[in-house]
Amino acid sequence: MNYYIGDLHFGHANAIKFDARPFADIEEMDRVMIERWNETVRDDDDVYIVGDFCYRSGRSAAWYLSQLKGHKHLVVGNHDWLVLKDAKAMSMFASVNNLLEVDDGERHAVLCHYPMAEWRNSRRTAWHIYGHIHTSRNRIYEFMRTLDRALNAGAPVNGYRPSTFDELMENNRRFNAAAGMSDSITEECT
Repeated sequence: MNYYIGDLHFGHANAIKFDARPFADIEEMDRVMIERWNETVRDDDDVYIVGDFCYRSGRSAAWYLSQLKGHKHLVVGNHDWLVLKDAKAMSMFASVNNLLEVDDGERHAVLCHYPMAEWRNSRRTAWHIYGHIHTSRNRIYEFMRTLDRALNAGAPVNGYRPSTFDELMENNRRFNAAAGMSDSITEECT
């Protein structure tokens, strides 16, 4: 099974304030996100982390990675530069890429931490899974919500747990609906 998540920001106290995350402190945030990850993911699952794994944490990236189930794939985000310098953490990823294309059943997706206006086959059948904007409803969000087949994998949008492709679609629909936005996510291409 494939799962997707981005903008975890393990150990990053400012992320609690920035996203209005429902956690009292980083200890609670880290504990809950680790629990939710491991309740969801099995050892043989692939988890695509769409950037910003951990940042400004008192713990190493390897400490977090050692506690998380599944084969972890990092799509590098702007806050992952310390992770990239950590040889032990890097050895724990199944892959590390700036941009990654994956097949998930009949669907093809282009993964990048940064929201993109176009991606390979964006006008036909390919999806884009991104992070970076968290729960911001700024001009980038306004633009991205108009695109067919673009899904925000940010942890705050997806219940702070890795999500399947179908769950990403539903979570993005709910997030847009909560903002009073019409649903712009197309039905599955057949």
